[in-house]
Amino acid sequence: MSLPPRLRPRRPVRGIPLRAVLPNALTALALCSGLSGVRFAIGGEWERAVGMILLAAVLDGLDGRVARLLQGESRFGAELDSLSDAISFGVAPALILYLWSLQYAPRAGWTCALMLAVFCALRLARFNAQIDASDQPRKAAGYFTGVPAPAGAGLALLPLFVWLWSDVGVARSWWLVAPWTAGVAILMVSSLATYSWRSFRLRRHVRFEAIAAAVVLAAAFVSAPWQTLTVIAGGYLLTIPFSAAGYARVRRRAVAGPQRWPAPSTPDA
Repeated sequence: MSLPPRLRPRRPVRGIPLRAVLPNALTALALCSGLSGVRFAIGGEWERAVGMILLAAVLDGLDGRVARLLQGESRFGAELDSLSDAISFGVAPALILYLWSLQYAPRAGWTCALMLAVFCALRLARFNAQIDASDQPRKAAGYFTGVPAPAGAGLALLPLFVWLWSDVGVARSWWLVAPWTAGVAILMVSSLATYSWRSFRLRRHVRFEAIAAAVVLAAAFVSAPWQTLTVIAGGYLLTIPFSAAGYARVRRRAVAGPQRWPAPSTPDA
């Protein structure tokens, strides 16, 4: 006598669902892209080297969104993402800058390159250590702690952006690139509150203007990529004092009286 269908034991599901593989595949591609940037830098192909870091940043922005869309988030994916970020936005930019400029100051140059790589890893380790914490006021208010890894890589490569479009020799001077690299590394592990992209909300009456601005930005990037990246990196750097002041105001309001924090977000590292 056979059992009714509802009482029959279910067969174990074999294999890994595609929704768990695709986000991790994008993360692995970002890791490959970052390492490929080092390969092009060894050959002196600076534009391709920077392009690989930019591609890694795009893939890094996609993998988390794809994971949430497909409900394929996992602890393994989070750890792989941090490892990929440490290499693509810490080790790879550090080696690119060393081969491009910092090697001409072997001691100070290598020290600054190490700072960028190691401080990026420390920043990601701090992020992972706090990922399950229930009390994260900066995250709840829509801010990062320190400069995130992809933005830090873009800021570190700013002198290279300038050199690619201007061909000004001073932009490649190690005495300029070394302190700049060290300063960006410190920003990554600092306690400064920086804007999270998910904290921005557009008002309904500016949607058309936002689309127009995005089109203009895309056209500028296609026609003059290095100048556009220079403006974007410089503009982001200028937002840091405003983000720190904005979070200070949020903290003062929270201390002054009971206030409910906004719904927590899950920003990338």
